[in-house]
Amino acid sequence: QVQLVESGGGLVRPGGSLRLSCVASGFTSSNYAMSWYRQAPGKERELVAHITSTGGITNYADSVKGRFTISRDNAKKTVYLQMNSLKPEDTAVYYCYAERVGVISYNYWGQGTQVTVSS
Repeated sequence: QVQLVESGGGLVRPGGSLRLSCVASGFTSSNYAMSWYRQAPGKERELVAHITSTGGITNYADSVKGRFTISRDNAKKTVYLQMNSLKPEDTAVYYCYAERVGVISYNYWGQGTQVTVSS
């Protein structure tokens, strides 16, 4: 059974930090590019950060550059999102996403974890 399970969300004050984790199971995640998306109430889901299958290339939304870091440990089948200097506008449900593009493409979503930044 394919699963992406996120954890690490919670309530944090502005300026604080959180680290999200996403554990993959049921597929060979090391062959997949991984991303973190977020969706705030009343807004569309947006891409936050992306990392290639080997971890060699990362990309970030302009709104999080310099504050968030995406990384992966393929031996642990886990992707991380380190979030520093959090702002109230970072409040959202954060989703893990796995994608393999090829002759046949595959993609999977996690169930999401809530991040709330508030004083």
